[in-house]
Amino acid sequence: MKHKHKPKGSLVAALDIGSNKIACFIGRVIDDEGTFEVLGVGHHASGGVKSGTITDIDKAEATIRQTVHAAENMAADVMKGYPLREVVVNLSGVHAMSHGHTAEVQIAGHEITDNDVRRALAKAQEQVVSDEYELIHTIPTGYRIDGHDGIREPRGMFGQHMSVDIHMVTGDIGALKNMSTAIDRSHLDISALCVSAYAAGVASLVEDEMDLGCTVIDIGGGVTSFAVFQGGSAIYTDAIPIGGQHITNDIAKGLTTSTSDAERLKILYGSAMASHADENELIDVPRIGEHDRHDPNHVPRSLLVGIIQPRVEEIFELVRARLKDSGLGPSLGRRVVLTGGSSQIPGLKDLAQHVLDKQVRLGKPIRLSGLPDAVSGPAFSTTAGLLTYVSERSGEMPAEIMAQVELGSFWERTKMWLHENW
Repeated sequence: MKHKHKPKGSLVAALDIGSNKIACFIGRVIDDEGTFEVLGVGHHASGGVKSGTITDIDKAEATIRQTVHAAENMAADVMKGYPLREVVVNLSGVHAMSHGHTAEVQIAGHEITDNDVRRALAKAQEQVVSDEYELIHTIPTGYRIDGHDGIREPRGMFGQHMSVDIHMVTGDIGALKNMSTAIDRSHLDISALCVSAYAAGVASLVEDEMDLGCTVIDIGGGVTSFAVFQGGSAIYTDAIPIGGQHITNDIAKGLTTSTSDAERLKILYGSAMASHADENELIDVPRIGEHDRHDPNHVPRSLLVGIIQPRVEEIFELVRARLKDSGLGPSLGRRVVLTGGSSQIPGLKDLAQHVLDKQVRLGKPIRLSGLPDAVSGPAFSTTAGLLTYVSERSGEMPAEIMAQVELGSFWERTKMWLHENW
């Protein structure tokens, strides 16, 4: 779809519900290109969310309220006492599924308009309506006019019939209802949904990466999500229910220490790749349940790295297997961008390069201005991407497509129906 930007001065709020943290950004559009400046941020350790799934609605609601309240306070000068009403929210990749569809519409020789594209997308949407899932994204990925392939932009062209290849993403209805209940109880409405890895990619990929083929891997606390981009669009999304918290739990078990101490050791001394110096460097591991911190357990750093590396390898091997099974082949491209809070473990990039056999770089939000340093890193890529998504890609939202498609007069609709079905 052609990307239409939100009007200058629009206020938009993004709510990122993750397993490790819940984050909220309030942004304002500052120019006609849809660029945001961030006015308010809030983030809080997650409550009631595990591996991308809400497990306790009361705790999740309490954390959402705290997070949103912190962002509102920071943006108070602009909001002038008005509370937030609407938020764009992420959907964890473990509750989403990618589908490929093709829809064809009759053009009958006239110039192809925006509405013709919407008609094709609306037609595809009607074919996948179900009580079991909700449609999250309807993303056109390529067009054919009268059988001619490889068309990126059909508007303004002429032909008899046009077909559109579409990447549709659906979300599990149960997971969405639980999330919607927690948000509803916080007196907020969901204005749009976006799959986490898609948002992370929109925030952290440069245009050439989106165009030429690139996989973004978002390593969160409880879930590792990934999305494949090509031709400027997301063509596939998926996720595995393993993330940074699983690495922390492995450390806690392997070194018999508390999860909070395991998390601290991971951040201070952790690495995904072994080095020769690890054997000689001793680290202090507080013993579990003992209050006397003066008698820690001294272990070589190599022991810690030996716990982290197999779990990180497993994450990348599972991602590689899912990408292979996707059948995308050459469309995957040669580049990978790692983002998410757990992507910051030293050596992770090198290990990803080794396992995935691709060029790898670390990504962080690049499209927002005014982001405070504390929330400008990889951990906030999804939150930042939600703002960019709702500003620039609203044409991929199923409800927007249905609301804006003009079917013409009754007679025109009947003619179209006869054309398309006989």
